[in-house]
Amino acid sequence: MASSIPIPTQNNAQLAAHIRRRLVDEAAQAMSALLGLVEVHLTSMLRDVAAVAEPQLLRETWTLYQSQKKHWLDGTLKAWQAALKPVVPRSTGLPLSNTLELVSTEMVENQILASRIALSVMEVAAGEVNDLRKRLKSLNPQQELSAQDIVHPEVLALAMIAQWVHCGLSLESWQLISEVVQQHINGQWRQMYARCNAELLAHGVMPVMEPDARSRPKPVAPPCDNPAAQVQSPFPSGGHPRQNDASGNVAPGAAPGRPTQGGAAFATRGLSGWPVLTGGGALPQSATREMGVLDRVGRLMAGNVPVQNFATAFQYAPSQRLMTALAQRPLQGDVWGDASGGEQPLPELLVAQVAQMAGELQLQSAELKKLAQNDNEKAIIELITLMFQSILQEDRIPPGIRVWFARLQMPVLSIALADPDFFNRQEHPARQLIDHMGSCVLGFDASDIASEDLATEIKRVVQVVEQYPDAGERVYQRVYEEFKEFLKSYLTQKTATQKLVGVAQQVEQKETLAIQCTIELRNLIKDMPVRDDIRDFLYKVWAEVIAVASMRHGGQHEATLLLKKTATDLIWAASAKPSRADRARVIADLPELLQSLRSGMSLLGLSLAVQDGHIKVISDILADAFMSKTQAIDMDQIQVLAERLAHLEDYFSNDSSEELPLDAQGIEDLLGIDASDLEVVTSGGAEATPVMRAWAENLSLGAWFTLEYLEQPVQVQYVWRSPLGYLHLFSSVVGRSYLIQTVRLAAYLEAGLLMPQEEVSLTVRATRDALAKLEANPERLLG
Repeated sequence: MASSIPIPTQNNAQLAAHIRRRLVDEAAQAMSALLGLVEVHLTSMLRDVAAVAEPQLLRETWTLYQSQKKHWLDGTLKAWQAALKPVVPRSTGLPLSNTLELVSTEMVENQILASRIALSVMEVAAGEVNDLRKRLKSLNPQQELSAQDIVHPEVLALAMIAQWVHCGLSLESWQLISEVVQQHINGQWRQMYARCNAELLAHGVMPVMEPDARSRPKPVAPPCDNPAAQVQSPFPSGGHPRQNDASGNVAPGAAPGRPTQGGAAFATRGLSGWPVLTGGGALPQSATREMGVLDRVGRLMAGNVPVQNFATAFQYAPSQRLMTALAQRPLQGDVWGDASGGEQPLPELLVAQVAQMAGELQLQSAELKKLAQNDNEKAIIELITLMFQSILQEDRIPPGIRVWFARLQMPVLSIALADPDFFNRQEHPARQLIDHMGSCVLGFDASDIASEDLATEIKRVVQVVEQYPDAGERVYQRVYEEFKEFLKSYLTQKTATQKLVGVAQQVEQKETLAIQCTIELRNLIKDMPVRDDIRDFLYKVWAEVIAVASMRHGGQHEATLLLKKTATDLIWAASAKPSRADRARVIADLPELLQSLRSGMSLLGLSLAVQDGHIKVISDILADAFMSKTQAIDMDQIQVLAERLAHLEDYFSNDSSEELPLDAQGIEDLLGIDASDLEVVTSGGAEATPVMRAWAENLSLGAWFTLEYLEQPVQVQYVWRSPLGYLHLFSSVVGRSYLIQTVRLAAYLEAGLLMPQEEVSLTVRATRDALAKLEANPERLLG
């Protein structure tokens, strides 16, 4: 049994306060050193701004950081000092569930970022952090550590993020520095916690750690007058994602907002790959079955209530007793351990662990049903239980991933009780998250799909969801967006794929800009008296010159604006010149005009001979214009044309209805390597309906499909969508890639040449299995 030197209570309190002050002092030193690291990092990124996805954000962040870094430091230190003071709850006269509605979306986002920092710290310093918590707790055994105690890494991190935002810097700009911040504080905070533990050991506080269960944090205090409340959060005192507090901090019956459903017929997509319609239009048979599953859920739980009224009929507040029991359930990370910590267990052990977890979850569900207030709650508990049983029995999901899916059961049950529309709305963020993660791991090369990076990301997602059970669907929406961002880099991490994606992106941008420049030029000069040869030159050569310049320098760069002006000058110079003053002006400007034309053609890499050919044709037209007696182009028209060309990008559309002139040889030339493993799909398919077109534009990254190309079926994974949405890349399990444009992709979907591997999404299949069991054994609902 561990022991500690008996010290009077007053000495204990003084020692605990001293350790907390030391923790803040050392965190302040680490924060001071961090300022310079962040500045160096941002400056380094600024030197290579061309490689940054959002250069304007980087410039704005760097500029604002120069003036606000001292305020960020001072604000964070002040918040930490304020957090050292005891928080006195302010009575509001309102139940806690009502006060939770005051938590803003910004606060939730700050907390999620703080939890990410804390989880990373716990990866390297879990022992030191947990030991310090236990030692501080032992100094005052009668009182639990508050969730707002400064000893928690997440409380320290939340102050940093809150003050960052308070200084006018955005959460988007935080992403620019998050890596350097995390690397710095991981090392510094680990040493900080270790030194605090060493001092307590020197005082004889718990020289041996007791292997008892982790103490539960106190419920989060309501809003209070203490300024530290601005940075305090509903975080745990434990080192794993938090549980709900005992008072049931779930806003029962809250009706979440619905995302806007856009498009004439297409609203969203099933994560199996099938589109889901909100208006007219034919659905594939499997998609119809998905809708049928939801209808069965409605009939099961709502009797004769139509499925479209299902959510409205069940917007009731869950019983407080049930939600309190959910809040007081043990930390699943404590009960089951970290499935991915340390060495990876053998597959046989993981399978056994999944079975054990499934059994324990079933027992927990049975206990919760005893606390249910009505039959609706019992039905929801049983349905969620059977759904997750189905998911955990899916042997195509690697067992190491199923362990993390199991930990989602209780958080999902909480949200299903508070929002029964979870069953009725396929685009519910919780369902989308589970379905999308499932679609990525329901793969066919387990050694690749169960890779460390993907498993780590799924682990992170689950831990964040566990940490915020009271945030409703907002936390699912947030981590779902983060998971999709992760997939963008994860699915293209192979060197060959990265190079192919880079070249395809450049080709798309250039060809798209060239087409749009041509369209705009046609519209601008269609009513002007412009020679046919000049029109051809502008459409076939100069539109591409402007496109390449815009891509390399930007549409408003000085070099690009000069090339746009050259188009206007050429049109005016090639028109009739009855005025002697106009002819004199053309003669004076001609050398500069010809030089600009050659400069633009050189940008395309045209040979000198080809350039000479174009220059000769243009020179002949200019000479002929001197003798022409036809009507000259009015200078007002030229001014309007020049203004429009200068801001050409403002008039571009995002329509991808026209295919780009792509071919495998062109891609290979740009790659500079053998592209024999790349297929550029340019033929086949059927004329696509608007539904299929919308589906093609909304496929989920990571989903698996069967592609029938050149009469050969092949399993492929959707790994990349270009920024402009014109190009899509699929990769096969044997390393072959298929590049296909949106128009052709829709044609393949229409013809059934590209079919989702999964006919229904993971949650729909799990719901269907659950309903089959319930219909075969109805007494399970209320048992």
